[in-house]
Amino acid sequence: MSDSVIRQAISTDISDLAAIDHSYSTDHVWQMMLGGEAGEVHVSFREVRLPRAMRVDYPRNPQRLMDEWTKRSTVLIAEADDGPAGYVAVIPATAPGAQWVCDLAVALRHRRQGLGTRLLGAAMEWARSRGFVRLFVEMQSKNYPGIMLARKLGFVFSGYSDHYYPDEDISLFFSTELG
Repeated sequence: MSDSVIRQAISTDISDLAAIDHSYSTDHVWQMMLGGEAGEVHVSFREVRLPRAMRVDYPRNPQRLMDEWTKRSTVLIAEADDGPAGYVAVIPATAPGAQWVCDLAVALRHRRQGLGTRLLGAAMEWARSRGFVRLFVEMQSKNYPGIMLARKLGFVFSGYSDHYYPDEDISLFFSTELG
């Protein structure tokens, strides 16, 4: 995948990006454990291996990109010889000096070749070069490949939100300092 080019998306790219299969397969999840006593709450996540791999649908409709892409801080596209291979979309974060990766998708035929790493790295460099000091990334607790990618690139767990996505799924948040 080293021959792909990462560049800023333009309007004619968006329908191709929305058409990428955003689903993924996983054989692990992060399971949330909630407990505690009066006056305290304990929340923890633990990695759980599933009895068999499962296909997980993307938590949002990828077609929304068609209407919302101009509201993104940036949409970076990985372009291969056979067309768009993937993209990363970044939005402003509520935290000062931060940006937020809201979408990262790689076409099936280009997965497991390091393209997700390159796209997230490009988003980090994009934010760093514009003076941002922190980058957040969100993902479903079922998105074990995404969790491993974020951790590999130095992102640390920084929170969660229950019922975050339209399908009521949990979102995990990871962040990194861009220093």
